[in-house]
Amino acid sequence: MKNKTDIYETVTNTIIEALENGLNGKLEMPWHGVTALPQNARTEKNYNGINVPLLWVYQIKKEYQSGIWATYKQWQDLGAQVKKGEKGAPVVFWKSIEVEPSDDNEDVQTRMFAKHSTVFNVAQVEGYEAVFQDFEPNDIQAIAAADHLLDSSGVEIRHGEGGAYYSVQGDYINLPYPEFFKDTNDSSATENFYSTAFHELTHASGAKHRLNRDMNHKFASKDYAFEELIAEIGAAMLCVSTGVTPAPREDHALYIQHWLKALKEDKKFIFAASSQAQKAADYLHSFTKEN
Repeated sequence: MKNKTDIYETVTNTIIEALENGLNGKLEMPWHGVTALPQNARTEKNYNGINVPLLWVYQIKKEYQSGIWATYKQWQDLGAQVKKGEKGAPVVFWKSIEVEPSDDNEDVQTRMFAKHSTVFNVAQVEGYEAVFQDFEPNDIQAIAAADHLLDSSGVEIRHGEGGAYYSVQGDYINLPYPEFFKDTNDSSATENFYSTAFHELTHASGAKHRLNRDMNHKFASKDYAFEELIAEIGAAMLCVSTGVTPAPREDHALYIQHWLKALKEDKKFIFAASSQAQKAADYLHSFTKEN
């Protein structure tokens, strides 16, 4: 059984390898091009947290068409069998243990520790007919689910200035008008617009009166890179949950080197960023349910 440090190292090294080897000279992150959140075949629930970017990496690396996964036993429960010789992907889950009180602390403490399990993609099994369909990006200018998410958030969106950014002081998002977004070699104008909007919306979720993340960081610092990675993963989660294919941003070339440096220095960096991104996505989606 691997200990917690081994799990952190395995997952982090997987993300680093995808960043370093999967770019192919482009400004892409490993999960650009995915169209759905990874889902468990047995429970029909989406994976979350660190497991989202981790399974995206494995899906794209292996060129699996579907994001449906399950453990060896779960596939057996569904009447399917993992093909001989297939290697699975790790997923992380958390267990709690009670720690006996020390001399200075009389209370029993509960601590969380990471464990891992192995899951296999639907493409790796026999005897199973997939019943889940991945989201397909809408080939139209306006995407209703994405617009609803933006509108329901309550965050003001302005178009008065060039560039895309979230103003911490003014608590608003500035975006170029949608018609100013263009098709690129790998993404449509629609995908570029919504990917950018959701990136800034994830930043806005960290405002003091929302999720209260520390938003004041020196440019190019580790904390600055951390917030940008939260926004990057959060935007990807929001995109695929509303039918938009995540698109590369022009500033990825700048941030990727900072992310690689932080990942290599801190094994928990991607875990923490994914956790915060999941909180942001859940928080923003909560408003669509209210409305």
